[in-house]
Amino acid sequence: MTVIAFLSVAPVTEQSMAGDVAGAVAALDDFDVAYETNPMGTVVEADDIDTLLDAVGAAHEAVDADRVSTFLKIDDKRTSDQSAREKVDAVERELGREARSER
Repeated sequence: MTVIAFLSVAPVTEQSMAGDVAGAVAALDDFDVAYETNPMGTVVEADDIDTLLDAVGAAHEAVDADRVSTFLKIDDKRTSDQSAREKVDAVERELGREARSER
């Protein structure tokens, strides 16, 4: 089974969040997960829900702020081992091109 999640962890602040977000992303390195960060969050993949939740908890705790906002969306398709990359590949096959554009 592959569990895929979209994670966003950030301090509630008007200042730059880059350092805090980097700390949250770095915390994922201590777990057996794959991840890719984009401008809006991080896609995390794990073999099971427990590993995913442990990694997400560590990312949340890594932000040292008075107030931390964490958003988590989990796709736990228990009958498939389809990776996040495979999901994007399927969309790109349907589009007939990469699922991105340049401004």
